[in-house]
Amino acid sequence: MFAVDEFWTSFAQHFAATIIYVLLGLLFFAVAYGIIARMSPYSMKKEIEEEKNVALAAIIGAVIIGIAIIIAAAVHG
Repeated sequence: MFAVDEFWTSFAQHFAATIIYVLLGLLFFAVAYGIIARMSPYSMKKEIEEEKNVALAAIIGAVIIGIAIIIAAAVHG
């Protein structure tokens, strides 16, 4: 059985690791999104919001989900 101190030490280590992985995942996600936004020849915000380009929104959503799956797999190890 774990002693109380061992439990909280283990909990703190896992919690800190989770926070670090979340921050790294968000950082990688933001960088990937920035690269996609810069590579596109048009303003994604204008196309989706003003022009109501549903196809572009679906593609960007799929790319975001794909990047999230890659980051989750990398974090999970």
